[in-house]
Amino acid sequence: MKLVMSSLSILIFFFSLKLFNDVQAFDVRQHLSTVTRYSAAKDVGDSNFVPSDIPKECAPIHLNLVARHGTRSPTKKRMRELDRLADHLAVLVREAEENHSSLQKIPAWIRQWKSPWKGKLKGGELISKGEDELYDIGIRVREKFPDLFYEDYHPDVYTIKATQVPRASASAVAFGMGLFSEKGSLGPGRHRAFAVTSESRASDIKLRFYDCCENYKDFRKNQEPAVDKLKEPVLDEITSSLARRYELNFTRQDIASLWFLCKQEASLLDITDQACGLFSPPEVALLEWTDDLEVFILKGYGKSLNYRMGVPLLEDVVQSMEEAVKAREEKPTPGSYEKARLRFAHAETVVPFSCLLGLFLERSEFQQIQREEPLQLPPKPPQNRNWRGSNVAPFAGNNMLVLYSCPVKSSNNYFVQVLHNEHSIPMPGCGGTDFCPFDVFKEKIVGPHLKHKYDTVCKVKTEPAQKPETSKLLLLFNWLFSLRNDDTRSDKVEL
Repeated sequence: MKLVMSSLSILIFFFSLKLFNDVQAFDVRQHLSTVTRYSAAKDVGDSNFVPSDIPKECAPIHLNLVARHGTRSPTKKRMRELDRLADHLAVLVREAEENHSSLQKIPAWIRQWKSPWKGKLKGGELISKGEDELYDIGIRVREKFPDLFYEDYHPDVYTIKATQVPRASASAVAFGMGLFSEKGSLGPGRHRAFAVTSESRASDIKLRFYDCCENYKDFRKNQEPAVDKLKEPVLDEITSSLARRYELNFTRQDIASLWFLCKQEASLLDITDQACGLFSPPEVALLEWTDDLEVFILKGYGKSLNYRMGVPLLEDVVQSMEEAVKAREEKPTPGSYEKARLRFAHAETVVPFSCLLGLFLERSEFQQIQREEPLQLPPKPPQNRNWRGSNVAPFAGNNMLVLYSCPVKSSNNYFVQVLHNEHSIPMPGCGGTDFCPFDVFKEKIVGPHLKHKYDTVCKVKTEPAQKPETSKLLLLFNWLFSLRNDDTRSDKVEL
């Protein structure tokens, strides 16, 4: 008789081997997909990639930043979900007691657990950990590129933009406080005031393009049930496993809510021995993969619409670099041209923008994208994958594009360096380097996307609208006219 192993059993076997060989213990805080905190994710990348050795003669002249907001609290909808979870856990414990089941297997915390956010009226705001993330990034950016940030602040030199969502604008403020710390005269920290501008949510096609794109909203609404179906086998398998382990009649919804709770506790509260403690490392790996699938399908490479609607942002980035090149050629006086364009938005912004750059792809996959061919879904654990939400768009996740001016040694005077979460990252569209000639960057990476216009990509295609029928007399006239000409028509008359 053949021995059939479930995917979870196989994963447990491979994890056992991996953990046996790993010196460092498994840290669930690095496996929370897009709920991963920046400190747990920023230094987890491709250790095999060797960054380019940028010549000393090359000087940075402009920086573009596209960043996600920092760690935030759960939204009101999610807080209500956790309240329902607390109620159902109480029911499960009571049922176990009534059935005289062994209560020793039930973790003690479950018996009295209440949501830490119970009774909170508002949600989704930037928390103090999120403020720290952006503040510290601002300081590090200034230290890494002192030639760009030595000048006195002016809003035309250092442009800061955010969406109208408070956690994004608060992130912009925290970043700016770090970037310009000790450069002003306000308070003991010698802070200075700076401007953060936003566009209306209804028209912000650079940072909230997904909110303005009707075709995308239709796609997402129609695709979400299919994504849920993809997750079901994993959730069902883990539901059965946990029900046996703790002798509680968990439902699939319970497991989904407990996984969400695990992510919130680990990321926001540094609690890893409650909800996260219910899951084994192999189960965490599978749950993380289901989240990564959702990000891939609904925000990433799963459909070209996901990132093509971000072309206005890509155009804005390239335009700012071209203006910097022009200013450089004209040898301007200090303070007369923009040195940095800094943007603060959401995962729905950062993920598509990363896709527009072709990040987290093998070179063959980048070629598939260029040919507009669909990509395979990220492989299931224990297989390795480039696409991990914890790396692509953790809280405060960011892409920086730094434009360098280099001495004339060849036909290329300007180069673009791409940093993801402050680390160099290869661009498959530029031969796998992180330091790409600006002309090549525009031709190979940017150019193919620019043939897709936002309005064409995003506007719902409808049949030509019929003009209103203005009067019965006009209808009668048209009908008589049609009889006179023996013209067979439908009952509807277009005017």
